[in-house]
Amino acid sequence: MWSDEADRVLQDDYLGDLTARPIEEVRAMRDEVRGIEDHVSYRRRIIQGRLDIVANDLRRRAAGGSPADLGTLVEQLPDILSDKGQAGGTGRLPSGLIPPEDDVTADLDQVAGPDVLGDLPDLADDVVADLARTVGELERQVSDYRRGLFGRIDMLNAELARRYGNGEADPGGLLAP
Repeated sequence: MWSDEADRVLQDDYLGDLTARPIEEVRAMRDEVRGIEDHVSYRRRIIQGRLDIVANDLRRRAAGGSPADLGTLVEQLPDILSDKGQAGGTGRLPSGLIPPEDDVTADLDQVAGPDVLGDLPDLADDVVADLARTVGELERQVSDYRRGLFGRIDMLNAELARRYGNGEADPGGLLAP
């Protein structure tokens, strides 16, 4: 599971004594953490999309829209999911844009899966508000993991840069096939 991998690389002893590790191992560790971060970022994007749908439904209801008006919600989906309102983050692009093969949304689907989102018109305002809080908490948890993973990537990159900078490693070796 994605969180087990993330927990493992976020353990205090994962990095160990980086200066004593061979450069190939440091590169492999960085690549491993990047791969895990790609999974976490993908999961976060899915959560944010679902949170945006629920939050938009709450705003529509607060503005006097009927809870039973699924048509308006469906019409607004392109704008809701367009990322126009997304801000923040590190601005780093994932190294892979293909969804992970494992099911990173199984627990999310239990809380706010397609069936739940399709039933939004049938849910009371307070239930939708609770759903928004629950999905928001999931997003915060995944964002915390993501920040930790970026910290690890930064540490590993810093060690690589240190070695290149002081001549311990030859960056030209990266260009060889």
